[in-house]
Amino acid sequence: MSSTKAAFIGLGNMGYPMAGHLSKADFEVTVYNRTAAKAEAWVREYGGNAAKTPAEAARGAGIVLTCVGNDDDLAAVTLGKDGALAGMGKGTLLIDHTTASASIARKLAAEAKKKGVAFLDAPVSGGQEGAKKGQLTIMVGGDAKAFRTGEPAMKPYAKAVTLMGPVGSGQLTKMVNQMCCAAAIQALAEGMHLAVKSGLDPHLVVETISKGAAQSWQMDNRARTMVDGKFDFGFACDWMRKDLGICLDEARNNGAQLPLTALIEDFYARIQDRGEGRLDNTALYRLLTNP
Repeated sequence: MSSTKAAFIGLGNMGYPMAGHLSKADFEVTVYNRTAAKAEAWVREYGGNAAKTPAEAARGAGIVLTCVGNDDDLAAVTLGKDGALAGMGKGTLLIDHTTASASIARKLAAEAKKKGVAFLDAPVSGGQEGAKKGQLTIMVGGDAKAFRTGEPAMKPYAKAVTLMGPVGSGQLTKMVNQMCCAAAIQALAEGMHLAVKSGLDPHLVVETISKGAAQSWQMDNRARTMVDGKFDFGFACDWMRKDLGICLDEARNNGAQLPLTALIEDFYARIQDRGEGRLDNTALYRLLTNP
């Protein structure tokens, strides 16, 4: 198996540019996407090849990377006769970038081990913008040997790649990440709402408080857009609710208390009930201004 021959499965908002960076880093990349037209467009832009099934894409590749929507999508593209594992040989590596549960990560690691395939769960943070710029933060679960093998394939689209612990640790770290992001967005939405209701200039408020202890990525990048009513970009409410649901499921398993996460997850459910699930996740602001 060639260490520079790779397969990338899942060409959504994140996977498409990530696979592009991998190709630019001199990996020979074969892609698969459920919508074949997306894979064909990627090949026209970056070269390489498009496969008809995940198994076909994985055949002959030293490293296979996946980035899909959820646990069910991940199982669909990795398991079964057409799944990636069916096309992978002994001594290869499967890296999953999906934000999924720790339990599916452990299941895939066990299935991979039966075939002599190593596995890393490696969810990413940084959003579509980070993927396009090759500036993602990647949190990884797996053993050190597999990490050393996979790190060169992840570096082309990352600013940080960190081994967090055994399989599942990457997903658990991503859960913490999403909880912190959601809490910051809710606090920011409430702060901007108070500013507007109090007659303050919200843009001036952001310019001022962002120089102090309240500063955050969300404030720098989303405070102005939320008060301007711009929600047609970024990370959708649907996906954030899915991620917070994973956090709450994990908490039910291990006894962690997540009262604020549960509250915000319910706010996202209300947004979905209004038919606004595809809006950027900062649409929490809309629940305050247009309840």
